[in-house]
Amino acid sequence: MQKELVEKINAKFSKLTESFLKVLYEEDEIFLENMRKNNVHADELKKYQFWEWTQGVGLYGFWRCYEYTGDEKYLDILQSYYDRQLKIGLPGKNVNTVTPLLTLSFLAEKTGNADYLAVCQEWAEWILTSFPRTEEGGFQHITSDCINDSELWDDTLFMTVLFLANMGRISNRKAYTVEAVYQVLVHAKYLADRKTGLWFHGWSFKEGNNFAGAFWGRGNCWVTAAIPEFLSIVDCQEPDRRYLVELLKKQVRSLAENQDESGMWHTLVDDASSYEEASATCGIAYGILRACNMGLIGDEYRACAEKALEPILDCIDDEGVVHKVSYGTPMGRLTKDFYRQIPIRSMPYGQALAMLFLMEMKSSTL
Repeated sequence: MQKELVEKINAKFSKLTESFLKVLYEEDEIFLENMRKNNVHADELKKYQFWEWTQGVGLYGFWRCYEYTGDEKYLDILQSYYDRQLKIGLPGKNVNTVTPLLTLSFLAEKTGNADYLAVCQEWAEWILTSFPRTEEGGFQHITSDCINDSELWDDTLFMTVLFLANMGRISNRKAYTVEAVYQVLVHAKYLADRKTGLWFHGWSFKEGNNFAGAFWGRGNCWVTAAIPEFLSIVDCQEPDRRYLVELLKKQVRSLAENQDESGMWHTLVDDASSYEEASATCGIAYGILRACNMGLIGDEYRACAEKALEPILDCIDDEGVVHKVSYGTPMGRLTKDFYRQIPIRSMPYGQALAMLFLMEMKSSTL
């Protein structure tokens, strides 16, 4: 059975990587139409078309494929993507358009490409000096189509803060590292629920609340994945590191308690009547395994992550497309029911989170 399972994982992983380019370059008409409504000119729209958080998370998964396998074909695909996009020109700077730079920073470090590094340095300096801030200096979750005034969102940790942290490491720029650590701490202050350890989707300084109070599934996955990634990049001072590890432990305890019998997690983590969601499941399971492998949490949680394996393998079709992935999710401002209405469709981040989960499974337990 173990051999059969390994073969199944390998086959699904192969299909995932084969389908990556197709999903990466799928046009997102919903996003493009929103941008048109905001009077973004067609020439400018081309810059956003394939350079958003959806592609950025996907590219990071693909970068990890290269790190895991050492296969140069992954490196070639990534370089071709970035060369193409840099030729088109980059879009305006915000939380979501920063996301593809995380992989670009690793690529710049690996290849020594001065053009790649110059772009990363420019954006990192902008984040440090010019990024719109909330009260207490948090990164306001400004996106391509909305300023989200005075709002903190949990997505920001994965989409922007990881890049800034990595540039602090690569460039030995302490100011980037210090700012990245502060951003994790201030987001935790307002988004980590003191009772359960789960994370709210957002916080409004204007309203003084966590909007609808939703423990959104993929939002929690960003945190479960981001904290181990962050600690692998940043050599935190011991008090900060201990604080982040304790945050993660408390969150993982609640995630384990709320895991469905099927092995999946729901789009509202604490609401079994909401639909099961594959990207959240992959990200949570990946983060748990990564944390176990780094010694951040106890090995008793491995079983929790492993329980998600079979249902996720079943979500990957013969073409390598991951199903049960919820579309990009803005803030549920008034009711939790908002999250139930988010449509399901294949997305690059769904592919990437599945890759990350399967790679961590292969390297840690099989």
